[in-house]
Amino acid sequence: MRAHEVSHHGRTISDPYAWLRDPKYPEIDDPAVLDHLKAENAFFEAQMGARKPLVDALFAEMRGRIKEADSSVPQKDGDWVYWTEYEEGGEYARYWRRPAEGGEAQCYLDGPKLAEGHDYFSLNDVSVSENGRLLAYSVDTNGSERYTAKVVDLETGEALSDVIPDTNTALVWAADDTMLVYGRANAQWRVDSILVHRLGSDAAADVEIFHEDRTGFTAGVGLTGKRDWLIVSTGDHATSEIRLLPVGDPLGEALLVKPAREEVEYGIDVHGQTIYIWTNDTHINFRLAKAPLADPGNWLEVIPGSDDFYLTGFDLYEGFFVTEGRLAGLDQIAIHSYDAPREGKPITFPEATYSASLVGNPEWDVDTIRLTYSSMVAPHTVYDYHVASGELETRKVQEIPSGYDASLYTSERLMIPARDGTEIPVSVVYRKDRAQGGPLHLYGYGAYGIAIDPSFSTTRLSLVDRGFAYAIAHIRGGDDLGRAWYNAGKREQRTNAFNDFEDVARGLIALGYTAPGKISSSGGSAGGELMGAVINQAPELFGAVVAHVPFVDVLNTMLDESLPLTPGEWPEWGNPIEDVAAFDLIASYSPYDQVRAQGYPPLMVTAGLNDPRVTYWEPAKWVAKLRELKTDGNVLLLKTNMGAGHAGKTGRFEGLKEVAEEVAFILWQLGIEQ
Repeated sequence: MRAHEVSHHGRTISDPYAWLRDPKYPEIDDPAVLDHLKAENAFFEAQMGARKPLVDALFAEMRGRIKEADSSVPQKDGDWVYWTEYEEGGEYARYWRRPAEGGEAQCYLDGPKLAEGHDYFSLNDVSVSENGRLLAYSVDTNGSERYTAKVVDLETGEALSDVIPDTNTALVWAADDTMLVYGRANAQWRVDSILVHRLGSDAAADVEIFHEDRTGFTAGVGLTGKRDWLIVSTGDHATSEIRLLPVGDPLGEALLVKPAREEVEYGIDVHGQTIYIWTNDTHINFRLAKAPLADPGNWLEVIPGSDDFYLTGFDLYEGFFVTEGRLAGLDQIAIHSYDAPREGKPITFPEATYSASLVGNPEWDVDTIRLTYSSMVAPHTVYDYHVASGELETRKVQEIPSGYDASLYTSERLMIPARDGTEIPVSVVYRKDRAQGGPLHLYGYGAYGIAIDPSFSTTRLSLVDRGFAYAIAHIRGGDDLGRAWYNAGKREQRTNAFNDFEDVARGLIALGYTAPGKISSSGGSAGGELMGAVINQAPELFGAVVAHVPFVDVLNTMLDESLPLTPGEWPEWGNPIEDVAAFDLIASYSPYDQVRAQGYPPLMVTAGLNDPRVTYWEPAKWVAKLRELKTDGNVLLLKTNMGAGHAGKTGRFEGLKEVAEEVAFILWQLGIEQ
């Protein structure tokens, strides 16, 4: 502990572990900081060492559920058909294509070869030029999410001289494949600059075509469905602004669709001379509008907003368009004609509860669309939906080599009342032969309007097959039940998310699914904040908790606008710099600030040294303060990935080892060590 105090609004914050932030961040070389993290890692290894046989066994069974030599379903895009393949034992995919008219297959991007010699390897974008000859791709090898883009001539296999550092968006081909349009991350890791790179030139000469000066806004770039317009977007968590540029002339004059209006979001696509707009300007659950290209701010309603149906997005095609959304929390996909857009034809799926979405539909003039489907019992299935006939054609069903019998399992959708009377949906899966009142794993997230779908997971089976029920609490802060559900768990109503999670745990106990102390729980990032908050307010409910890269130092982070995400996060959490009420509210729940002298459940915490989203010192400070104040003798572990970022280790199997460690920790703490 080192004395450290700061004052805001007449309030003083004592932060005795502030020294764990390297003063030269983002460079991290302070010997005291590194020694501290290494010591925690050594303690983690010492404690988990005795669990190694269990970790190894779990890893083996999890790996046994993965088809190692596997490939995606090929998809036509122009003159080529594309797919990815994993070889037996391969950590990373190879990218393949063959001529659509027939011919020899070509490996156009070799993931395993690119990853050689790197402890961490992540591809951000893989983009083939319109003429099919050139490949642009971007790579991060340390977890900082600052990607370096490179270009390859696919006819010769030659790497071109083009190297573009610090990209953090898609790489978009333009001007007859002579230019790349991309976004560059600034020192605060926000994309404030969209640039054009001329093939064959030095990246230092790239031309900026858009600059974002507004604090907290970040920019991106993409293409319309027909690939005739560049979409330059900017915004934060609550506000959007979009410009269009002809793909043939990215250096030309941009067309502003509509200026940013606070708390109004929108997304667009173009069909002929008409812009289609997805927006929440008149209804919280979004509507679909349209406008002529000649008058882009004149929005006319196509599909009105609905209190019942939450419109989450749309895709345009030449002869029809598709909407995606949720009705009572259940995914809905519907086909619409341009002539009668309100008369959508929903796609019917075989189960009562499931997760479904469009996936990989690159072409414009099509009569089928591809989608993916699963449930908590049914493995992932890829379908082609034939628009004219309404037929769902099965293209691939997830294979589980070690075997899986869906008839052994059952899933339920429960509604459990929170303390304010709101009914919280809970998805549960368990074996039909499970003993009543046994252990239960409860997962939650509850932030940023991100819904947690009731989809299939093979790693989950390692708990379920050992007598656990596995439950997902669809708490407020996510948008599982619509935009109002999201708003009810953010800013002034943030504590609803924590209370919902605690109340779901108590409700599951009351219904006989489990008992106090038999609940394990996990969450990552904002879900890690959730873990920190609920163990402060109800530690007795949990027998083991895992918090991955947890956002637990909320107050200090939201007070520091020099950090990568802070200004853009104020719409989510509130701005404690300017607003004393936001300061007091965040201080009242920030897990680090609310650690106190009491018993805490066994806890496993992870961090990434290079994580730009949740900086490494947040979990490190939290664990240090817990060690200082907690009154129990329960295990407390911190593992920092010294060469990784927010997502932990990369690769199919390296990442799986960390999942095996998590499950081993849970089983160990609940006395199930086999």
